[in-house]
Amino acid sequence: MRRAPLYIRFAALAIGAALAASPLPVFGYSRVKDLTDVQGIRENMLVGYGLVVGLNGTGDSLKNAPFTQQSIQTMLERLGVNTRGETMQTKNVAAVMVTANLPAFASQGSHVDVSVSAMGDAKNLQGGTLLVTTLFGADGQIYALAQGPVAIDGFSAQGDAASVTRGVPTAGRIANGAIVEKETGFKLASLDNLKLALRNPDLTTATRIATAVNAFLGDKAATATDPANVELAVPANYPGGTMALLTDIEQIKVDPDLPAKVVIDENSGVIVMGADVRISTVAIAQGNLTIRVQETPQVSQPAPFSNTGTTQTVPRTQIQIDDGKGNKMAVLSQGVSLQNVVDGLNALGVGPRDIISILQAIKAAGALQADIKVIG
Repeated sequence: MRRAPLYIRFAALAIGAALAASPLPVFGYSRVKDLTDVQGIRENMLVGYGLVVGLNGTGDSLKNAPFTQQSIQTMLERLGVNTRGETMQTKNVAAVMVTANLPAFASQGSHVDVSVSAMGDAKNLQGGTLLVTTLFGADGQIYALAQGPVAIDGFSAQGDAASVTRGVPTAGRIANGAIVEKETGFKLASLDNLKLALRNPDLTTATRIATAVNAFLGDKAATATDPANVELAVPANYPGGTMALLTDIEQIKVDPDLPAKVVIDENSGVIVMGADVRISTVAIAQGNLTIRVQETPQVSQPAPFSNTGTTQTVPRTQIQIDDGKGNKMAVLSQGVSLQNVVDGLNALGVGPRDIISILQAIKAAGALQADIKVIG
């Protein structure tokens, strides 16, 4: 048997090496953990009303904030001091709203961060300390107690003729400033049925998640009930129970499907187009009339040692007109991809503001197979 020539063998080796070195196709697979939330595993918002003391004359004016005075009197009465009927003039106290997010499964005694915001006419919370404040949930129950020194990001300074303020000195945070006093009572391990809520509801994505979970379990335990939810029945004999099941399922990779959408921010001129945006055959022309007027006056002086001439300013005006004659009409073929759309619009030499108008005009003509969402 005759062997192939040497150059052919070298070419075959080079092609094989190139194929081996070429990257494999990359798909948009995402974990179920990144696509869904398990119903019941969420934060809970807490809110409370309290007082910040120790301010250096930057607190509430009690005449303009009567609720602050009432709060001070109530607090002092609890401590055995009666101030009813007395006139207060202190400006070292500020009434504030205290907010926090109670993490899912936060245990009693754990700490969470709190945010403090002034309610009255306080000018600065710097150096203040929040007194014990009860934090309530949406059900009216007390879930945490907050207290501690307030840290602010902004500052304010002023003199007799000028002042400067940077950031927001009337709002701050207390790191680990609240102690959890009551747990939510949600028991995940005891659930027999789970619900996976899609962060971006989509019919195709929900069906793919259910199919992938059933393929992993080898059973029809998952069902896509609607575009936003996938119900999952916990197998009775699954090793490790509900927690182990969720741990395994959240690592399953699914190729999510997204609708064709164009998002436009008219304030900033930002345009975001999805990869599945398609257009039908359409011709586009863009041109603007621009008139630029430039004044360059010149000074005319008489000859040296002249007794009759005077210095005069002679106007000089230059007018430039750009009527867009150099712009051409571009044809975008049917079913072009996102890259073709961008290349075609860039070929016209248009900017983001004009692209927004062009996309809206294409949509109005019925040639854009995508949903346009305008924000801002």
